[in-house]
Amino acid sequence: MTELAKKGMSTRRRVLGEAHVDRAEANKSAFDAPFQALITDAAWGHVWSRDTLPARERSMMTIALLAGLGNYEELALHLRATRNTGASKDDVMEALLHVAIYAGVPRANHAIKIAKDIFAAMAQDEQA
Repeated sequence: MTELAKKGMSTRRRVLGEAHVDRAEANKSAFDAPFQALITDAAWGHVWSRDTLPARERSMMTIALLAGLGNYEELALHLRATRNTGASKDDVMEALLHVAIYAGVPRANHAIKIAKDIFAAMAQDEQA
């Protein structure tokens, strides 16, 4: 494993959580291994590992971009990751308000529904 891959995997685990990454690694096949390596190196090693922005801000930007582009499955993943990035529910709402203005109300509306569901499930998990 290259140094970049090690750095990327460490950041990926810190942001998404050990359990998520362990599941992704366990489900990795020969078919998607090149893609997994690409996202670990590029997204997690090159971008998320940079020290120019804190994880909270990267998290809010990622959430806004995913919502604005309608990538709702990835949005749910990154909403769950807020427990590790320091982005609060208020931060997420601010990001989604920007989505409404700059990417469209329907996208923001759907993203808010997803966020409400994710945050409710996270709260329930914390109580269990």
